[in-house]
Amino acid sequence: MYELTVEGDFSAAHNLREYEGECERLHGHNWRVEVRLAAEELDELGMVMDFREIRGLLGDVLDDLDHQYLNEVPPFDRLNPTTENLCRHIAQQLQDRLPCRVSIRRVSCWESDRCSASYVP
Repeated sequence: MYELTVEGDFSAAHNLREYEGECERLHGHNWRVEVRLAAEELDELGMVMDFREIRGLLGDVLDDLDHQYLNEVPPFDRLNPTTENLCRHIAQQLQDRLPCRVSIRRVSCWESDRCSASYVP
């Protein structure tokens, strides 16, 4: 099994519905996103996938979230925009854009320097 890791980032605001605490109020984060991909075999060039291509695909997914009020962006208009749910959403959106032989191993989102969540499909 081969793996590669790429990172991206985006900035957005949200509030957590029905949360009893400060995060129920509107606030923002500068999220750092780490994506780990895997493939059992390499392509004809000897790569899981070109880093430039995967960074571009991740950028497309994150552009839809960047500088948005997440509570108004589907699926977060009905789903609580927690960091955990963001990880799953990013993984699902990215997997749809990947070659069928490449899978997502893990998506981690850091909402601060010391706090992150991960989704493992």
